[in-house]
Amino acid sequence: MHPMTSLNNDTRPGTEPSDGPRLRDAVVLALLIGLFFSLFLGSRPLSVPDEGRYVEIPREMAATGNWLTPRLNGIKYFEKPPFFYWFESCLIKLFGLSEWSVRIGPALFALFGCMAVYYGGARLFGRRTGMLSAVVLATSVLYYALSRLITLDMPVTILLTAALLSFLLGTREPEGSTRRLFFWVFYAFAALSTMTKGLIGIVFPGMIIFTWMLIMNEWRILRSMHLFSGLALFLFIAAPWHLLAGRANPEFFDFYFVREHFQRYLTQVHHHYKPAWFYIPILIGGMFPWSVFLMQAVRHAVPPDSWKERKNHTSEIFLLLWALLIFLFFSASSSKLIPYLLPVLPPLALLIGKYLADAWERTTPWGFRIGSIAYSVVSAAFAVGLFLLHRYVPEVGSIGMTITLWTVALWLLLGSVSVWTSRGKNAVNRTFITIVVAFSLFLIAGSAVAPSLDTKSLKPLATTLKPLIRADDEIIHYRNYYQDIPVYLERRVTIAAWKGELEFGTTIEDTSGWMIDEAELWRRWGGPRRVFLFAGIRDAEALRKKPGMPFFLIAGTKNTVILSNREARP
Repeated sequence: MHPMTSLNNDTRPGTEPSDGPRLRDAVVLALLIGLFFSLFLGSRPLSVPDEGRYVEIPREMAATGNWLTPRLNGIKYFEKPPFFYWFESCLIKLFGLSEWSVRIGPALFALFGCMAVYYGGARLFGRRTGMLSAVVLATSVLYYALSRLITLDMPVTILLTAALLSFLLGTREPEGSTRRLFFWVFYAFAALSTMTKGLIGIVFPGMIIFTWMLIMNEWRILRSMHLFSGLALFLFIAAPWHLLAGRANPEFFDFYFVREHFQRYLTQVHHHYKPAWFYIPILIGGMFPWSVFLMQAVRHAVPPDSWKERKNHTSEIFLLLWALLIFLFFSASSSKLIPYLLPVLPPLALLIGKYLADAWERTTPWGFRIGSIAYSVVSAAFAVGLFLLHRYVPEVGSIGMTITLWTVALWLLLGSVSVWTSRGKNAVNRTFITIVVAFSLFLIAGSAVAPSLDTKSLKPLATTLKPLIRADDEIIHYRNYYQDIPVYLERRVTIAAWKGELEFGTTIEDTSGWMIDEAELWRRWGGPRRVFLFAGIRDAEALRKKPGMPFFLIAGTKNTVILSNREARP
């Protein structure tokens, strides 16, 4: 990160940096952050259920060539639109099926998000703000974690970020081709975000822009937003799949719009209820280590006496509304999951980056010193927790893992001490670099350790089973759907005595061949085909007591086993 120490903040707010420095910045950032995101990317098995689900759907698309109707285990699955599935399917086609090839998707989106934040920050507030904001975003806990996890939250966050930054930059341009291009990019990215996770691609930009124009009294922007051509572009991108999917699947509109948008938000249909304050600790922890400067950055962006002069803070107010309205939107929802908060991080990273850039070569602000103390205390406490972790978590009790954790903890502790001792009148740059280096290494080490902490993955069972199975064997999941198994075995499985999230699809198509009840399971168990059954430990113990039925144990983990009705030979 040394290039930042000599970076001159040579761009006045609202002006564009020269092409040479901006290109150099982009190359340096892309290389460093790209390397940061890529380390140990494929070392961890697929997490369940999310990664298993969001890999199996594109795997089936790539295998069947059906790009219109998303399917999970061969069953229609309309919970989300297909843009990210298409993207992942192309990666599978290009690089084959592996943990690395499917995780490169969210990592690329995360890298693009950091570059978009750099570009937006540089044009709005200066090169230094752009550089610092991109680094702040990349090294925030939640952003880094989701850059390595295959879900829809990273891609939709980055597409929304690109859309909203394009809008904001467009409003600062005079009438002409550049302004028109920014607004067209805004509509295009809003359409792609709609094609990734549904109506929030319209709702979020709409509510943020409307509220901003209301507060700033900037209704005149409506006349220069190229609404007609922009909406035509939006519909050109977002409408065809929705129309074709609805035409091919009569049940699509009711399930997709009513159940997966309105009922998901207004009711507890998906059983993800959390209290209204749920996202407050998630924001503090997810933005760490930079959350220690969050309140200072907000206060710095819009001073308390600035209402009458709010026109001088148009960009800062836009970023604040962006973060605040999304935060309130999800806090009011009946369905809450940790990754939903991710779209709040890019605008906050820009505000924090501006705060740090403005203090870079000045006397250290009092608030920054308080934040530095908070970082030192929290990271030291976390380091102590890592030193003691092996006593309470059996999975990390081995000598090798303990040494690894102690090394990580020691590095975190050294960073904490270094930040504490660097507090002085001109310590912002030294403190920033120390936090970046120490916490980046901590995150990388955490990625290296993560595979040893995953107790839910069934990859070991799939690896054992795959050489044994023949084309005519049947794989059955009992009272569960183990989402990573179809990916690792590269085939559809039969599910017995369970429907869960697949229930809707079973009501609109004949899936009786592979969605069966318990009676059908035992009929097949006693039939001529060889059957492999995945079951939880307790269910397996009960099954093996069933009289008159042959059960052969093939392999097992702490929670799950594979049973067969025949002896298993390759």
